[in-house]
Amino acid sequence: MGEIVEELNPLVGGNHKHEFENVNKVEIVLKTVGPARPSRLLVPSSIKVRDLRGLIASNGRLPIDNLSLILRGTVLCDEKNGDDVYIQLNDGDSLIVAVKPKPPVRDGYDDDDDDDDDLKFKLPRSSSLWKKRLYSFLHDNLRLPDILLMFIFSLSLKAWALTIMWFVLAPIAHKWDLGPVYIIATGFALILFNLGKRQAGDVSAYSIFNEDFRELPGTLNADRLDRDIRAGQF
Repeated sequence: MGEIVEELNPLVGGNHKHEFENVNKVEIVLKTVGPARPSRLLVPSSIKVRDLRGLIASNGRLPIDNLSLILRGTVLCDEKNGDDVYIQLNDGDSLIVAVKPKPPVRDGYDDDDDDDDDLKFKLPRSSSLWKKRLYSFLHDNLRLPDILLMFIFSLSLKAWALTIMWFVLAPIAHKWDLGPVYIIATGFALILFNLGKRQAGDVSAYSIFNEDFRELPGTLNADRLDRDIRAGQF
């Protein structure tokens, strides 16, 4: 390990002058990936990862957005399930600091990156505690894909109750040799309950469902073609 040649103290001066006063402080070792030599940093023993990242970035003049922190082999995240993450530091802990390089700009691939971000599911901050715990278990322990998590948390409690009821009744229908009828009836029920309701004054795209078979403006049919031909618009 290289010689520790610099001691940074964010607790004196700066924007954090009064924020961390009267707290238990520990000295940690920062090992920056690259040619920089290790340094020491005096920080509170219990601190938010977000605040620690800000202290390291401001004192080392590093880009905070691309700053990655690794403690005891674990990459530190600012928040988890919408809540700020706290860490407990001990005197002499070593923290690896890495600046992630910016990805090169590639024409034609920006839209693909945006699509990948859209597929990443994040639980809203306003979610209840049990939802956050369930999300943490499914995402961190079972490592379910984001697309499946999106489907699970998009269903309402009523939809989950009906789904569970369907699976409970399915063996009974199979026992009475009504499996095909049960599946067909389920399909018709899904279609029937998802037709939606039109507001007053709305018309259907299909004229057969409208009063006096009224069509939507601009509908192209045989009568419209005949009128245009007779009017010399073709």
